[in-house]
Amino acid sequence: MAAPGARGPGLSGLLPAQTPLEYALLDAVTQQEKGDLVYQYLQKVDGWEQDLAVPEFPEGLEWLNTEEPISVYRDLCGKVVVLDFFTYCCINCIHLLPDLHALEQTYSDQDGLLVVGVHSAKFPNEKVLENIKSAVLRYNITHPVVNDADASLWQELEVSCWPTLVILGPRGNMLFSLIGEGHKDKLFLYTSIALKYYKDRGQIRDKKIGIRLYKDTLPPSPLLFPGKVAVDGASNRLVIADTGHHRILVVWKNGQIQHSIGGPNPGRKDGIFSESSFNSPQGVAMVDNIIYVADTENHLIRKIDLNAEKVSTVAGVGIQGTDKEGGAEGEQQPISSPWDVVVGTLGSKDQRDDVLWIAMAGTHQIWALLLASGKLPKKNELKKGACLRFAGSGNEENRNNAYPHKAGFAQPSGLSLASEDPWSCLFVADSESSTVRTVSLKDGAVKHLVGGERDPMNLFAFGDVDGIGINAKLQHPLGVAWDKKKNLLYVADSYNHKIKVVDPKTKNCTTLAGTGDMNTVISSSFTESTFNEPGGLCIGENGRLLYVADTNNHQIKIMDLETKTISMLPIFRPDNAVVDGPFPEEKPKTVPKLPKSAPSIRLSPVAACPGQTLEFKLSLDLPSGTKLTEGVPSCWFLTAEGNEWLLQGQIPSGDIENISNQPTILLPIPGDCLSLEAVISISVFLYYCSEDSSACMMKGILFRQPLQITDTQPGCTAPVELRYVF
Repeated sequence: MAAPGARGPGLSGLLPAQTPLEYALLDAVTQQEKGDLVYQYLQKVDGWEQDLAVPEFPEGLEWLNTEEPISVYRDLCGKVVVLDFFTYCCINCIHLLPDLHALEQTYSDQDGLLVVGVHSAKFPNEKVLENIKSAVLRYNITHPVVNDADASLWQELEVSCWPTLVILGPRGNMLFSLIGEGHKDKLFLYTSIALKYYKDRGQIRDKKIGIRLYKDTLPPSPLLFPGKVAVDGASNRLVIADTGHHRILVVWKNGQIQHSIGGPNPGRKDGIFSESSFNSPQGVAMVDNIIYVADTENHLIRKIDLNAEKVSTVAGVGIQGTDKEGGAEGEQQPISSPWDVVVGTLGSKDQRDDVLWIAMAGTHQIWALLLASGKLPKKNELKKGACLRFAGSGNEENRNNAYPHKAGFAQPSGLSLASEDPWSCLFVADSESSTVRTVSLKDGAVKHLVGGERDPMNLFAFGDVDGIGINAKLQHPLGVAWDKKKNLLYVADSYNHKIKVVDPKTKNCTTLAGTGDMNTVISSSFTESTFNEPGGLCIGENGRLLYVADTNNHQIKIMDLETKTISMLPIFRPDNAVVDGPFPEEKPKTVPKLPKSAPSIRLSPVAACPGQTLEFKLSLDLPSGTKLTEGVPSCWFLTAEGNEWLLQGQIPSGDIENISNQPTILLPIPGDCLSLEAVISISVFLYYCSEDSSACMMKGILFRQPLQITDTQPGCTAPVELRYVF
């Protein structure tokens, strides 16, 4: 039966059918009633003469967490598929990930369900595969992710909002769409009924999709995506949010660890240090041996007491809140994705450090947690422990206003305090509007400092331009640090991979350090140094040093503002052993699956005798105008199926770091040979990009070398050349 009316090629074609279902579900009371309505809807949609078919994934797209690129109509037939259109900077997309994770915990691909992330970038920096890899690791995404850098799928399906979920049936037929966050119940309802409906019809297959997690290819590291760093002015210590390890480190300024609290796995537990846990902590602030932590993915503010060696919760209930006003006592007040914190004062001469300012990224606001009784601007007397909104309407905007509750922020992610006159303000790194803003401590007025543009609804006014005020351009800044000695503000211009400096008096914004190239270059010079999405920074040594959380480089860097030099802070334990992170021992590498298109070359047999060492010289040529992809290890593997004795005690794999200096693979023949004939297989995987990095790809090749074992001692044997031109 044909559906009434014409259906468009994208999501607009679903709208006429899905809208009546949405209204009917509002009136349904029981889960049975809701399930019946969805089942009837599927009967209707499945009866259309022509499916509303999703387009095939374009060829040449970059994939993560898979053994090979996925095809809708080859690999996903027989599956209910959830396409998650996301961009990794988006807080709403981050909020959706726990729902998808819960769904994947409930149904596996063997049950017939698969989630596929379709990364459709907002910022140019987010189109780069290396940066998406970092986000996949940072947010522990374990399902396949495709880099739709040119938004081709986004445009074909007429997607208009991050995040958007599109649920497909087993023929690649579009069934449902969900726009925005907060639809967990519908997500589970739609997918569970779709699985039942198509299982009843015998259309669900348990074919397993080849998953190869990117995180399993990485070596241990002292830090993993450190998000923020703070300095303790009263002691010789730093506090590091080791975000990817879900822990807080307190280190001496030589890098020696004093305390490691939480980790390696995410959790939510108060108590003594050895039992406490965090979930992707970000902002940290330290005063009087107390550390306040923005425990971002737990939606909590935590308090670390270094004297008592205990962790407690001071704000939040552990689930994402939607309240945009607040006012309850901290532990009863739901909050949403706090990203940074800074300790300040309410202005009373008798009080100091009596308020914790919070960059509440999840609701696009600035909040306050009262550490002592007092008053906020334009507020009545508040009790100690009260947690409430200070500025921001909750609308995602770049709106400045003299009335703090009418102003709008867009994912504020960094805070710094200038309590002294004439400034008396909070500086805010407002990431999604690509601006730095100020919030007056006297009346809450929100003003523009640098970046963005005048239209409060335009969140796409980003770039990399030094200049004054609105003529300066930033790209998703995540951190700010105020130097009260020099009256300068330092900015982590994260997606431009730079550190910039702003004079708030003139609003002049200039690049201080970083070339803008995220590829690691070892240099001590400001002008030649590189960063990779630096997320936080702080001032130390009375304004002489700037500490930078170089997030995607997994490092803390030290910038000497007097000598203009940069060094890396080593992280080590008291026994002087370098910390290698709370990881288990690295597992042996498993041989990846070669693409079906990979050529297989059988070489001429080679004679060898026990004790002899054979040499295989790689000699591979990339296509003209390409280079090896930096940061992705091209590699080789040795296998000897049925003759594994040949590889006992050998190194069966290695990396290819330089195409102009390719390795020679050594194969010592054991003294005791169990067979007179064998075949050695050498698999090679090359990851390469065009010179401008606009397109990246992987090629594989298999060399098969027959061996004839003989007692005759051969003369000098030339290396076997493994040559191929791609």
